[in-house]
Amino acid sequence: MELDFLTTDPPASLTPAASTPSVTFTSGGKTLLGVLHVPAGPGPHPVVVLLHGFPGSERNFDLAQALRRAGYAALVFHYRGSWGVAGRWSWRHVLDDAAHVVATMREETMSGAHRLDPRRLAVVGHSLGGFAALMTTAADLTISAVVSVAGFDFATAAAASHADPAVRSAYVEAFDGELLPLQGTSGEALVAEMEAAGAEWSLARLAPRLADRPVLLVGTSRDSITPAALHHQPVVEAYQAYPVPMLEQCIFPTDHALSDHRVALARTVVDFLDRRLREPR
Repeated sequence: MELDFLTTDPPASLTPAASTPSVTFTSGGKTLLGVLHVPAGPGPHPVVVLLHGFPGSERNFDLAQALRRAGYAALVFHYRGSWGVAGRWSWRHVLDDAAHVVATMREETMSGAHRLDPRRLAVVGHSLGGFAALMTTAADLTISAVVSVAGFDFATAAAASHADPAVRSAYVEAFDGELLPLQGTSGEALVAEMEAAGAEWSLARLAPRLADRPVLLVGTSRDSITPAALHHQPVVEAYQAYPVPMLEQCIFPTDHALSDHRVALARTVVDFLDRRLREPR
């Protein structure tokens, strides 16, 4: 009988035992801090890189632990300029850091030391992290699968900010209110960077570069930060129209943090990865 990864630890007889090593990465000349959740057993284990949102109060460690029990090595890390990591926070640095971390996870020094299978690597992100997960996967053809949860579409936000000064002021105020764990930026700087990128950071326009990969988009219907009608459904429709044949999508009746749907989220993500990533591509 197969064990339920949400409620049951792996057998104590599995060797090597599970472990949770601290790991570091270099991006933009700065050292990024991370923690890797390595499953029990000889492996090699498929890998999931988890990308947290802005500013990173919710880092999805519950997903990392669930993924490990399901047999995936799961990484959580901090972007530069956040939570004590040196450097300056910016949206662009988040994208650069995600790309560097994914590349490092494939290197022999990392995969060999932790029994990882670099051929089976997925990226899973929430909010800003969902945006970064899709952008990173679109730019890196070796990523096997991607999951975006309540992804923030920066092009949509930038267009709304350009069109309405009140919306722009609201974004500046909202970003200013989240800066305590970040350094080297401001709400005004973050909105200006978002506006400057504009359509370059459209999630819908990534469809051609994702058409050969499994994609899971999770929306949230009680969400004032990434309302599904603005940040989820247009992306789904663009990917269906292109098409992206291995697209899957769902909308949970919950808030932006999926506060009351964490178990459902874990089951949905693991089910998707089990079907799309369990065997080497």
